[in-house]
Amino acid sequence: MLRPLIIFLAASITNNFILTYFLGLCPFLGVSARVSSAIGMGFAATFVMTMTAIITNLLDHLILRPLHLEFLQMIVFIFVIAVLVQFVEMVIKKSSPQLYKALGIYLPLITTNCIVLGLALLGAMRNYNLIENTFWGFGAGVGFTIALLLISGIREELETKDVPKALKGAPITLIIAGLMAFAFMGFSGIISLQ
Repeated sequence: MLRPLIIFLAASITNNFILTYFLGLCPFLGVSARVSSAIGMGFAATFVMTMTAIITNLLDHLILRPLHLEFLQMIVFIFVIAVLVQFVEMVIKKSSPQLYKALGIYLPLITTNCIVLGLALLGAMRNYNLIENTFWGFGAGVGFTIALLLISGIREELETKDVPKALKGAPITLIIAGLMAFAFMGFSGIISLQ
């Protein structure tokens, strides 16, 4: 039971997809202006990533590999991700119209978000079993949420600060993201799975 926990910690902290692999930067930069929208996006992405990890692992190990159809992984994985995102979009639209409006275009963009596809492909490449892949997906979602919450909190604070005009908006956000990536690099070597 220790290995799935190590996989979870590695995916969420030491191998954080945004701050280590630089995957998922579009919603990271687009939705991180407010903590409330970052929380909603984090939960939606965590659900999609966890379910993607489970479903793609099952499809890969039960259908694609036994039938030697590994070359179809990317197409199958994209289809699974698209279906899951549509499900999440319908649920959020029905249950929380304000959150749906706040997330805007970034919610459907989870479908084409490289972080979710990267998660599925890396999980298949690492040949994780179902439990390990579930912890991998959930840990990646938690890491995504952590990064979103950190940057959104900092961005909200920056609104009241005197930031030079040339650095306002995207430039200061990218500088902060780079500094956060350096900070998360400090965790490398503590827990790491390749």
